Amino acid sequence: MKIKKPYSCGLGPVFDMIGGRWKAAILWELSQKEMRFGELRRALGGVTEKMLIQQLKELEQHSLVKRIDYQEMPLRIGYVLTDAGVHANKLMLPLAEWGQSYSHEIGIAANYANVTE
Repeated sequence: MKIKKPYSCGLGPVFDMIGGRWKAAILWELSQKEMRFGELRRALGGVTEKMLIQQLKELEQHSLVKRIDYQEMPLRIGYVLTDAGVHANKLMLPLAEWGQSYSHEIGIAANYANVTE
């Protein structure tokens, strides 16, 4: 994969890999089980088909998600986390916990599921 620019710190490649609105959410949803495209799209809510396809391809390119083609008819494709994706999720957990706590502190809290589930 071609690097676009030199990074000033280790956060640069992290944001390239999991930055944006959907990538971290995709990793989070896949943390529990393998999911098919439609199942993942419904779980995320609000993501367009085009955007989900793009985000999944980028996560695959970064080796965080693996696409499994079962070679069946009707077509069955699944998505799972790689070991690197599992590790990324573990690293995001403290950030999710902080986000939940801090949003309550500053009064922008929403209804959250338990981030440790």
